[in-house]
Amino acid sequence: MCLEDDWGSSVESFVDLDRCLGSVPGAVVTKLARVDVGRGREELFRNQLPALLTELANRARVASITASSALEGIVVSDQSRAAVIISGKAAVLRTRSEQELAGYRAALDYLFGNEWRPLNVGLLLHLHRELFANTKSSGGHFKDTDNLVVDRSPDGTVDVRFVPVPASRTKYYTAELVDRYRDALTTGDHHPVLLIGLFVLDLLTIHPFEDGNGRVVRALTNALLDDTGYTVGKYVSLEQLIAETADTYYAALLGSTHGWHERTNDPWPWLSYFVDVLSRAYERFEQGTAAQRSTGTKQDRVREYVTQHAPQIFKIGDIRAALPGVSDPTIRLALDQLKREGSARPEGTGRAAAWVKTRRDQ
Repeated sequence: MCLEDDWGSSVESFVDLDRCLGSVPGAVVTKLARVDVGRGREELFRNQLPALLTELANRARVASITASSALEGIVVSDQSRAAVIISGKAAVLRTRSEQELAGYRAALDYLFGNEWRPLNVGLLLHLHRELFANTKSSGGHFKDTDNLVVDRSPDGTVDVRFVPVPASRTKYYTAELVDRYRDALTTGDHHPVLLIGLFVLDLLTIHPFEDGNGRVVRALTNALLDDTGYTVGKYVSLEQLIAETADTYYAALLGSTHGWHERTNDPWPWLSYFVDVLSRAYERFEQGTAAQRSTGTKQDRVREYVTQHAPQIFKIGDIRAALPGVSDPTIRLALDQLKREGSARPEGTGRAAAWVKTRRDQ
């Protein structure tokens, strides 16, 4: 984004916010309005449904740690083992994936369990140190060699996606980005969600670390949104939403990095995606809390969720996530009733089985 010639004094979008944010696309304006409405409702639910929000927060934490790690190919396939690691009860971390899964847990828990403010370079370095604290790699410092962001094809060919800031200039640009973001937030001339989105885009494009850039930024995104009153990331995993749309995520980032070094890049592919993720998070939050506010029996709550909030094709796990405290036998009883009524039908068997809604309740 806004770069001085020959790697001069300014490289990020915040140098010229009016250029970057001067004309917000209509679709983004609409989704920002939905986000702001969701933010207002979220404040009400914190007072009305504290037990539910605690359960949602526990589920979101697990989903965030798992999904953000999986985006980088860090997977612990044994779910019971992963649960032990995420709980912090693993006495020994056996593999690199287990070590890095524990690292993301530590980074995320630090942000939501401590007073991390204000945002500064030291915080970024600390989060990076947490990521690699259990590995043989040395975390907590900026890259010392220039790096590239590439795509590797199955046939072994490598395509360069973009060229980050040189190692020799990384500390300067990162510090300037932090300062300019904080100034822009204080000024209040632009929507804070867009400012956070720009900060994320610039930090990923600066690519300050040899490894772990995506995880540091995704963990920090939750904290920056929380800091500005958009706390939905505590209750709905933004990392999981990103993992569900990984191809779109990477395409949006790529679309907004073209021309970054020449000040000709278009930030809106990324910002549109970023706002959409936040909007969908509030939709999921609303679905989960709406189902819990039902005054009927637990089976009634399942019926309401399926007929009014579930996607056209859903799994029992979707109901389980939306309705903490409702047992699987209760869910199955309600689904059997919907099946007899012709409102839903099963497809497949076993863990992979799905359900399809055939009509809306009248």
